Amino acid sequence: MSLTQLVHEHVAARIRCGGQAIDATAGNGHDTCFLARAVGPQGRVLALDIQPAAVAATRARLEAAGLLERVTLRQADHCTLPRLTHSLEISSVDAVLFNLGYHPGGDRSIITTPESTLPALEAALTVLRGGGMLSILAYRGHPGGEAEAEAVAEWCRTQEQARGEAQEQPPEEHRLTQDRGGQTQEQPPALRYTVYHTPNPHGPVLHLLERLT
Repeated sequence: MSLTQLVHEHVAARIRCGGQAIDATAGNGHDTCFLARAVGPQGRVLALDIQPAAVAATRARLEAAGLLERVTLRQADHCTLPRLTHSLEISSVDAVLFNLGYHPGGDRSIITTPESTLPALEAALTVLRGGGMLSILAYRGHPGGEAEAEAVAEWCRTQEQARGEAQEQPPEEHRLTQDRGGQTQEQPPALRYTVYHTPNPHGPVLHLLERLT
């Protein structure tokens, strides 16, 4: 089973009919079509890509599949995800997918970078519903790929460490804690983190973060 197939298997189990999903790096539209089918006729998908050719390819694939009406397409860097989710009133999404690297068949000089990717990942966690999944497939075989993959891995480890204790707390105490001044503060959502590696040391790495609360 390929890593892409593994993503689809995990994500399909968490998408509700009529739900919402985000393809943060549309590329040639394969994941966008998968998400559009999964959410069903009443669901919505936001798909974005920085390259016009990728947006055009995704639009053509959606049109051919009869799925275009379920998708909002935007030509945009994924670092704009916080603004887009706010302006489009997107919240409580079932899944957010990232494929990091370059557009297959497109301009290989245009790549994703940690400077754009990490803020987008933060935004994705913010809108992810309890039970939803964030999938990050990081390709490493191009210039800049190793550095971004390591930055993403460190970000994922940080999220796991920051939220690990919350998983052990009783449900009624799960979301709230008190600071030293006695003020009640909301705790970050608990996460389950899983990582998959390929045998190739320069191959892609898949990070899956499931929001538990």
